[in-house]
Amino acid sequence: MSEPRSKIAEVWTWIARHRLHLVPFIAFLLLVLGFRHYSKFSWSLLSSHGATLDAFHKWEAEGLSPTISVPPKGTRKSNGLFVKNQRVFIWSGEFHTWRLPVPDLWPDILEKVKAAGLNTISIYVHWGLVNPSRGVFDFNGYRSLRPLFDAAKNVGLWLILRPGPYINAETSAGGIPHWVTSEVHGHLRTNDSSYAEAWVPYIRAIIELARDNQISAGGPIIAVQVENEYVQDSDAGYPGKAEMMRDIERELRDGLGAVDLYGLDSYPQLGDYFDYHMSTNPDQPFFTPEFQAGAYDAWGPGAPGYAACEELTGSQFESVFHKNLWANNFKMINLYMIYGGTTFGHLPFPGVYTSYDYGAAISESREIGSAKYAELKRQAMFIRSSPEFYKTNIIGNSSKSSGVVHLYGGDEIDTFVTLLRNPDTGARFYIARHLNSISADNVRFKLGITTSLGEFLVPQTSSYIDLIGRDSKLIACDLTFGNSSHLLYSTASILWAGKLGHRDALFLYGDDSLEHEAVIKFKGQSPYFEHRLEYTVMNGGFSLVNIARGVTGLVTIWDSSEQIVLFSDMDTAATMWFPVLPFLPIALDPFSHYWQFGTNRTILVGGPYLVRSARLSGPDDTISNCAEFPPMSDTLTWNGQPVGADLSPAVSNARASSIVRTASIVPRPYDSPVASFEPPVLKQWKYVNGLPEIGSGFSDSNWALANHTSTNIPYKPSCKWNGIIWLCEGAVLFRGHFFSTGFEKSVNLIINGGAGFAASVWLNDYFLGTSYGNSTNNLNVISETNDTFAVPRSAILDGENVITVLQDNMGLDETKDWDPDASKSPRGIRYYGIDGGAFSYWRIQGKLGGYTAFFDTARGLYNEGGTYGEREGWHLPGYNVSSWEVRNLEDGLPEDRAGLGFFVSHFTLSIPEGYDIPISFAFEETYQPFRLTLWINGWLYGKCIANLGPQFKFPVPQGILDYNGINTVAVLLWSMENKRISPKLSISFDARYDGGVGHVRSFNPSWRPRTP
Repeated sequence: MSEPRSKIAEVWTWIARHRLHLVPFIAFLLLVLGFRHYSKFSWSLLSSHGATLDAFHKWEAEGLSPTISVPPKGTRKSNGLFVKNQRVFIWSGEFHTWRLPVPDLWPDILEKVKAAGLNTISIYVHWGLVNPSRGVFDFNGYRSLRPLFDAAKNVGLWLILRPGPYINAETSAGGIPHWVTSEVHGHLRTNDSSYAEAWVPYIRAIIELARDNQISAGGPIIAVQVENEYVQDSDAGYPGKAEMMRDIERELRDGLGAVDLYGLDSYPQLGDYFDYHMSTNPDQPFFTPEFQAGAYDAWGPGAPGYAACEELTGSQFESVFHKNLWANNFKMINLYMIYGGTTFGHLPFPGVYTSYDYGAAISESREIGSAKYAELKRQAMFIRSSPEFYKTNIIGNSSKSSGVVHLYGGDEIDTFVTLLRNPDTGARFYIARHLNSISADNVRFKLGITTSLGEFLVPQTSSYIDLIGRDSKLIACDLTFGNSSHLLYSTASILWAGKLGHRDALFLYGDDSLEHEAVIKFKGQSPYFEHRLEYTVMNGGFSLVNIARGVTGLVTIWDSSEQIVLFSDMDTAATMWFPVLPFLPIALDPFSHYWQFGTNRTILVGGPYLVRSARLSGPDDTISNCAEFPPMSDTLTWNGQPVGADLSPAVSNARASSIVRTASIVPRPYDSPVASFEPPVLKQWKYVNGLPEIGSGFSDSNWALANHTSTNIPYKPSCKWNGIIWLCEGAVLFRGHFFSTGFEKSVNLIINGGAGFAASVWLNDYFLGTSYGNSTNNLNVISETNDTFAVPRSAILDGENVITVLQDNMGLDETKDWDPDASKSPRGIRYYGIDGGAFSYWRIQGKLGGYTAFFDTARGLYNEGGTYGEREGWHLPGYNVSSWEVRNLEDGLPEDRAGLGFFVSHFTLSIPEGYDIPISFAFEETYQPFRLTLWINGWLYGKCIANLGPQFKFPVPQGILDYNGINTVAVLLWSMENKRISPKLSISFDARYDGGVGHVRSFNPSWRPRTP
């Protein structure tokens, strides 16, 4: 890591602070607290119990036996989970489809997950999105689960379904619908009957969708989670927590069948995971359903931003903490998140902004070029190809109390090594790390190992094993690769240890600044020996290979008709891909695209940015490495287009072979239609006043009268009324009427809108001021203000006067361990008063139609707020703005006054299929007192608070954008002071990739007339 260590320590503090309020509880029967307090939870594993069958070197891929099981009771739980009677290592990534509301792009994410070597995805279902009002369910469009189920099966990924009902997820109310937070009079997340009446129909709807898509029915779903992130302490909060868990579990069991599992969240600083597991539930697989793979970012100055988060939880973090999970014998790991995406609309809870990039391995713009993705792929390919690692016992470690692993020389006192052993094959795995997990020091040591050939002190030919900075290493011993090849040990890491074509294949890699050595039993005859390597013959038919410092690129260690052994530096290893080659069409075998179950065939391709899939047509399917093809190959296509390549046998830089031929692939010259593309410039803006409510002729007679005298919200207001129940998303307007007495001096308002909110206040058309909430990286949080606004006599009219309050809601809070009713957030005006007068009545207006009759059902409940322009649909494509005045966005509002202005512009894109071009909309970074809401083709895809930050750039995916048509950009500008502001907005093409994501449909319904 290039940053100074002081910076790293600072960012570590940030991660701990950011995640602690989320981590304190995990889901399923109970939960996990912090880093060291764990708890049980319950999973429904979708199938009946079945017999178990160990599979180490040979995986069965024929026939259907759709069962999930665990070893018989009493067997060491570390032995793992069985799917279709085969032992599996679940290596999963979290992906929330509703954070990418374009179903045609979901396969792109899944293909990148599969290409990284993972075999499972985990998803939250958002209760509030699919059940916007009591009795109404909407699983259409991006809320549908069917496209995801189909895509997972087509790609070959298992699926863990996490429907909550509560999901947390940094979303408003933790995913609980706003109608529930308003209408349910009992305590949330308990067995209160009024809460059960709300969640039971939702869970039953999920069961109906999942039933035909679970593994026993040929689908991808292997597990369903019960609840999520809840307090373990039975004395905390309200009673009925455990009873509610049992009720949800009972619904899932009755609906789907189940095998129990438990798991724990982890946002590390390392933990005594294994000791806890063995004392808690040793007869089940060890599972972490949310292991830290990033972190969310908060509003306000001081927020590090997602680039810092990615750096913190990047490749070095993955090396240390993923391998620490391995060392603690986890066999089921879900990374939260693999793709974060965008929390569009008003879905965020107050602690986060629009982007949910999360610093994940796949960025918000769906890009995978990071070192983080590369390290994950290097690890996952080892797991995919090494079934002996699926069943291991912890034998001991290098601590004095254990005395099993022995370290010598160098910095052994600063090193910690754990030994795992497969009890059936004898394969051993030594996993080394710094004793202090956050140490960035360089340490070196020698390791005493036990092998089938005896004991060795390794390395034998070089000085030490080195850990450079934050790093961890796995040293494998007596590992079988392919059918019967034998690796005695290797200090180099393993990328692949399986089959490539008909040959046993071993691919090693390591830091090119270090020496490495491996002892291998070679097979057959290799016609070529790499001059940069040293070969030493040992007993038992083994050879020791020493790889000197400075060896880069792809190096062939051994190349015979039976076996191929390769080595590369780490960067070169990152360019290698192992696409899965299906054995049968999916119509004949629903699991044909699943590694280990439908096929064990792959080829090796090196160099491209991404390899989604590969297909061989011909009698042979031996190794292919970007320049290596089966002997019978005579043509090559790439992305469906012929590529000019010399496929004749040749000598390539590192090897000569009569078995595999080499070629230098040079694409035929072509003129890329996107090479010279420039992003469009937004111009010809049209403008209209967005706050007619402060005008003298405005009538609010059709607004809701604020005359409620009771509420289900436990945080009671100081006045006699409370907010109307549908006023939950986005901006809300309040108008308080009073008759002048001539003695009015000031207006006092207590307003609650969540962390970082704001509310601007007018007396008639006179601006009184803005009340500011705050968040400084989720510190110094102000979610409720108490302000007094002076009333100038000149602004008072004879007769009736109106106080207008424009308030921005930041979403509802997530629940707290001790208070699940925290999601019943008290948004609105909680006290009002006039010094020298009295209000006669108040009226309120939020989203048109509330949550029972909102107009834009395609984009969903959370896409609009209550401003005049949103109620009229000005942000939608097709709205006629021809009568609006011409005014540039950067000119701000007329007369530099506080208020709202709606700006609309259009631009055209013409990007041919076959190219993937991530596009973003960027406001100029200027910390001024204004807020911006950005709609693209009617979708609320950006909320910018300029005086807080940090987000000013907003990626928008294809599908929301029409890549071959006219696009509408709408910006709601809220100036919070009487001063000049000048926001600037530009479009950027963030990258250009040859090889697109297929046909992506846009579903952007146009404006239609609206009536209250």
